Amino acid sequence: MADIQTTRSRAPLRLGLAGGGTDLSPYADIYGGAVLNLTIDRYAFASITPREDGRLRFEAHDIGETREYDVNDDLSNSELLLHRGVYERMIRDYNGGQRIAMTLTTTVDAPMGSGLGSSSALVVALVDAFRELLSAPLGEYDVARLAFDIERVDLKLAGGRQDQYAAAFGGLNFIEFLAEERVIVNPLRLRRDIRNELESSLITCFSGRSRESAHIIDMQTSELGKGTAKTIEAMHTLKDGAITMKRLLFSGDIPGMAELLNESWLAKKATASGVSNPHIDELYELALRNGALGGKVSGAGGGGFMFFIASPDQRYRLIEALENAHATANPVKFNDVGVETWRPPMPAR
Repeated sequence: MADIQTTRSRAPLRLGLAGGGTDLSPYADIYGGAVLNLTIDRYAFASITPREDGRLRFEAHDIGETREYDVNDDLSNSELLLHRGVYERMIRDYNGGQRIAMTLTTTVDAPMGSGLGSSSALVVALVDAFRELLSAPLGEYDVARLAFDIERVDLKLAGGRQDQYAAAFGGLNFIEFLAEERVIVNPLRLRRDIRNELESSLITCFSGRSRESAHIIDMQTSELGKGTAKTIEAMHTLKDGAITMKRLLFSGDIPGMAELLNESWLAKKATASGVSNPHIDELYELALRNGALGGKVSGAGGGGFMFFIASPDQRYRLIEALENAHATANPVKFNDVGVETWRPPMPAR
């Protein structure tokens, strides 16, 4: 390996417009899944800094956690699972198992369990930083698939497939999940007026209650595994919604998209009992009374971020109403670029 240099990366978080949940196994393996999502200007950041003291340090500044080891220590009990999982897999597969002393630092622009795909975006950022550091021959599909394998196979964390591909590719994508774990990312290009109207119509709202998505996903997976008719039918509705949402988006029918969000939210609530709760339902009804045309919880549900579509003329009113209910609300800005990795510039002396 070449001399180690400081390497930084960032991967965008995402909003799932439609189809979320159909990227889960076994549904995607049997029926094929489809999601429509877009990345926004919130990121997961990773930085690799070389060390000369034989130490390995993991830092997660946004959650206030730090762990330090000798570079040859057993890491199996490390509480910072994502740092450990990526470090061990990348060192094993792309550095011949030879460990490297370093400080691995991360931050995320949203709380863990936010519903914005933050955990998977962080893994993508970490993988891509190591890709650059170790000169690993990986493209966007490879980075996304490797991030999925680390989370779902190595670390056995429950979840789907869309977040890794959204973070790796960035932008607005219609993503298909097929049998034998095949994934097709279809980038979508919108007319400028449609893009501007949609961006000006979206509002995110943090409910203030992060959730443990793995529990909800486990319930959904369990119901899918049983072949429960109600759950399977709800998943079919979600997938059909992704296809319909893409058509509405290209035609510029933003109010139609909002109506479909409402329908998809009802279908999603039918996939597992923990997807909604009284607090979320209260915020949802408040938003509808104050200019929102439609909305849903982002991610698995149970808390975290919600997002709404409102006429741009009503956006301020909606944000103010949500803020008055002690829920942090913000406008949305789209991101068009997937994971990026760079070396800090050296100042001229």
